[in-house]
Amino acid sequence: MAEKYSDEDFESLLSKYDYKFKRGDIVRGVVCAYESDGALVDIGSKSTAFVPSYEVSSDRKARVEDVLEKNTEYEFLIVQDCDENGRFTISYKKVALAHTWAELEKIKEADETIAVVVSQVVKGGLIVDVSGVQGFIPQGQLSARGTVSNVGDKIDVKILTLDKAQNNLILSNKKVYETNMAETRKNVFSQVEVGQIVKGEVVRITDFGAFVNVGGVDCLLPLSQISWKWVEHPTDLLNVGQEINVEIIDIDHNKQRISLSLKNTEPDPWIKAEEELKEGDIKEGVITRIKPFGAFVEVLPGVEALLPQSALAAYQNKKNCILEAGAKIDTKIVKFNPKDKRIALGLPEDDTEPAEV
Repeated sequence: MAEKYSDEDFESLLSKYDYKFKRGDIVRGVVCAYESDGALVDIGSKSTAFVPSYEVSSDRKARVEDVLEKNTEYEFLIVQDCDENGRFTISYKKVALAHTWAELEKIKEADETIAVVVSQVVKGGLIVDVSGVQGFIPQGQLSARGTVSNVGDKIDVKILTLDKAQNNLILSNKKVYETNMAETRKNVFSQVEVGQIVKGEVVRITDFGAFVNVGGVDCLLPLSQISWKWVEHPTDLLNVGQEINVEIIDIDHNKQRISLSLKNTEPDPWIKAEEELKEGDIKEGVITRIKPFGAFVEVLPGVEALLPQSALAAYQNKKNCILEAGAKIDTKIVKFNPKDKRIALGLPEDDTEPAEV
């Protein structure tokens, strides 16, 4: 026997399928039908959504059914809230372009080569298509003077500049790029020397440091050379596009690598530490990080010392607390080796030998 539902029950059941979609949401939907000016897509709302043909592909000549296959699921962006008929307007093109920009960023970061198709020959260069994103190759970044390129030609290129916000993608012919880079590197390596202070721009950030462009050459700024203070991740202090002064600390001509230091452009805090600190001093410090073997405590700005785990545990047991990064603690300097930049701590009331650091 079929169950009977009241109007309230039906409303409750219906609400379960009434997803609160809104403009700007990314949704998944299945193409269920084609219309003369687009396609209908089931995104799980009360009614189907509609993707206009101009929101299907950047290629105006592309047919909707060639891009979006019926009964296939895709990602879409809601570009217009539901109309009086409860139907949303969605875009496949914008999601595809977002994925393309993300992929281009990875390609630029990895300094990889991509193949592009010439879509238009214009004064000053070429307009090319990169999976729906329009790029520009300036005349000066093409191959030998007098070379003729035609619509439909494929060219291997490198990415020079990329700005998604400005919809700006500048490319260079691979051979021209490599020739220019070789000349640039030659000029830079002939001019720089260890100990020199130069200006550079942060162009890429990784877990192990940052790459800084100096005169057209990407140089490594290791994590340990960013600051005298403990740095968990380069993004704590650096941003892509930021201009900084750095010191050249190593040049490897064979491997064509230059290493930099940002902290060397600032006063060495250990010089002050050697003047102000001595063994036996009682110092209030701030815990910067806790490891299985103990806690690192900043006893002066930029100067960290180690409080062994045994002393840390004793303090927590006595105070009935759990210390975390940022907590203040009174410590005693038990061993001080300014030459190796090492300080071992104990507790003021604890004269036992600390662990070696």
